[in-house]
Order: sequence, then structure tokens, then C-alpha cells
Amino acid sequence: MGCMGKIFVFVNQKGGVGKTTSAINIGAYMALSGKKVLLVDFDSQGNMTGGVGLTKEKPTIYDLIYEEATATECIKHTCVKNLDAICASIDLAQAAFDLAKDEYNGTRNTFLKDALEPLRADYDYILIDCPPSLGILTINGLAAADSILVPMQCEYFAIEGITMLFDSVDKVQKEINPNLKIEGIFFTMYGKTTLAKDVVKRIKGRYGGSVFDTMIPRNVRLSEAPSFGQPICAYDPNCVGAKCYKMLADEVMSRV
Repeated sequence: MGCMGKIFVFVNQKGGVGKTTSAINIGAYMALSGKKVLLVDFDSQGNMTGGVGLTKEKPTIYDLIYEEATATECIKHTCVKNLDAICASIDLAQAAFDLAKDEYNGTRNTFLKDALEPLRADYDYILIDCPPSLGILTINGLAAADSILVPMQCEYFAIEGITMLFDSVDKVQKEINPNLKIEGIFFTMYGKTTLAKDVVKRIKGRYGGSVFDTMIPRNVRLSEAPSFGQPICAYDPNCVGAKCYKMLADEVMSRV
């Protein structure tokens, strides 16, 4: 491949904004376009793992960051061609606890970066799904990534949340990862309400070119797909949610 793969991290400290769904589906459409893509589940709930039909059996990302398994041993194939994943399970919560302790001080923010760095040569894109918090696992995700993708729901509390999130990103840029950039914000679960339109207008007013044009609508098929362990391109490629995620994946790739 020659060139090094690009690492994206999906971050929002608020849960329920479609972060995992977005990481899975953007990754799946990138893979369908012929790119080699690796999904990295870095949330102890393991929702991304289940969402692509994989199990939480060892070895997982936990074994990789503790060097108990090699990257090659941890990579599993999904039902989508060119789409691989490294899974997560509840033992990642223990890792978060360990990393928060002082003995790892110098290295605790870069465990994930060190684990993923050798994989850059094998993939065009690596997509990390972080927990819905700004704790040590998310800091590791930000330290490992080149770019941040922020899914956002159209509600007022989201506006406050995004300011907090960008303050944290700023801190990570200053102290740990100076090359980290905000690739963009995109809206999920969009409904054509007055409130939603107002939130979109405000965020575009504040963050302008950072906001992606494609918005992901509320769509029943999108919320059903993870329980069948399939990205939307496999579960219902003709639904409106699938078409929007394909457009969003194309938009993300065109920016890179």
C-alpha cells in the first residue's frame, strides 16, 4: 500500500448520539468502496463488536494493549469484505482502572497509539469507537488518532456538550497529540423539527466548514441493524439511513 493509513476517532461524551452506529456504518461503506478498514472497539460495553456480528471472546483490544496478544491475533473479519475489527469486552473497564493509576503516568495516554501504530501500514482507515465519556480510554483514543469525527444530536444540551468536548480536545492537542485535528461534526437522528433546524443553524454558525453536509435521519432500520449484528449496508442497503451513511462515508473520504 505504501502510504500510512489514517486513524479516525469517534468521540462524544454524551451517550445515545449514534456514535457506534456511525463508526460501524461509515467504516462499512469505506470498505465497500474498496478501502481496507479496521474498526477498533475501545468501549468496554462492546457495542461495536456486537454491531458487526462478532463475539467478545479473547483476544480483544485489552489483550493487545497489555501485549498479551499480537495485533494479527486480535483482528477478526466481519461480514463485509475489506472490513476487519478488533473487539472489546468488559475487561476493558479494568484496563481503564489500571491506566488511571499513577504507575503508568508517562505512558498511560498512549497505550492505544502504541498498539495501533504498527497496523497503519495494513489499512487505509482505522476507526476507533470510544466510550461516551472524556475519561482515560477516550484520551487514549484522541492520542492515537489523526482526526476526530463528532456525531451530534439536534438538541440544545448537545451545544453545551460540544463546547466541553472541544475544550478537552484542545488540551489533548497541547499536551499529548499536537497533530490531532477536528475532521468534522455531523448530525444524527435528524428530524425536520424547528428545534433541530435551529440547532443545525447554530452549530453551522459557530463551526462553519467543520460541519458535514450529510445528515443522518431518524430511521428504524438503522436502529434495528445492530441487533442483527450487521452494518446497514448488509441489513437493508436500500433504506434512507443506508443511503445517508453511504453519502457521509463518501464525504469523509473526500475530505481526507
